Amino acid sequence: MRVLGIETSCDETGVAIYDTERGLLAHRLFSQIALHAEYGGVVPELASRDHIQRVLPLIHETLAAANLSLSELDGIAYTAGPGLIGALLVGASIARALAWGLSIPAVGVHHMEGHLLAPMLEANPPSLPFVALLVSGGHTLLVDVPRIGQYEVLGESIDDAAGEAFDKTAKLLGLAYPGGPLLAKLATQGQAGVYHFKRPMVDRPGCDFSFSGLKTAALTAWQQSTQTEQDKANIAYAFEEAVVDTLFIKCRRALEQTKRPTLVVAGGVGANRKLRERLNDLKAQVFFPRLEFCTDNGAMIAYAGALRLQAGAAELPIIQARPRWPLVELEAI
Repeated sequence: MRVLGIETSCDETGVAIYDTERGLLAHRLFSQIALHAEYGGVVPELASRDHIQRVLPLIHETLAAANLSLSELDGIAYTAGPGLIGALLVGASIARALAWGLSIPAVGVHHMEGHLLAPMLEANPPSLPFVALLVSGGHTLLVDVPRIGQYEVLGESIDDAAGEAFDKTAKLLGLAYPGGPLLAKLATQGQAGVYHFKRPMVDRPGCDFSFSGLKTAALTAWQQSTQTEQDKANIAYAFEEAVVDTLFIKCRRALEQTKRPTLVVAGGVGANRKLRERLNDLKAQVFFPRLEFCTDNGAMIAYAGALRLQAGAAELPIIQARPRWPLVELEAI
């Protein structure tokens, strides 16, 4: 089964084709970073309009790269949520229109399930069951995964997600947009031990997260410093250390709680070098997607959709988008 995947949940337009027999055939991605940079964050209306301009050309590029025509597709998958409602509707509308015109099935994919399954695209995929750390700009979740589609949330952020905290802290320090990767880069120039921030919520049971206090601690440290570039780098270093250490402690706790032998890490913050190094110290097998599949992409949507279509998923031919969609509402495959 050859499935076209369309991702338009936020500020990246992703398209891919996944073949259940041959694997990933082709994928293309367009990032809107330059479009939103002057505003210091994503502008939903601009994001939606840009998706409209990008999706169809990217579909044609991806089909050409896979040496396929539209008539050779067997199904279409699209991100139905969670995400920005206008952006989601662009992908959903195009996917449903193509499916109707080609008389093939279409399925809406949960964005976070796509991230969770992204490591399955690698040559050495993880085996079920496992614990998944989904860590991005909008979500920080620890999930027990006994089977695909059966998810138990072990812990989640009660305020800012980890990626959101990175971006907000970077903005407070005067870094450009998007700030998270720039903050991580700046941290490599910082000195250990100059600042120390608390590891939030590690002194209480459970696997929930809270990162808003770290953001405040970083701002206070900056305001009380001499505000040199080295001060900024030292604060970035301490902030990143605190986030990574917190994620490590909570992942270790989740693995001990579930007695799972495997941890899967996905989402944009999964590309953080220090986080990857630290999590590899866990007494477990740890799997990451390749860097290009940590951020939003069409490949993960094509793969997740292919699994559900192959399992017989059937939906009414109507345009649906869910800006809020709990992961636990999905049906097991």
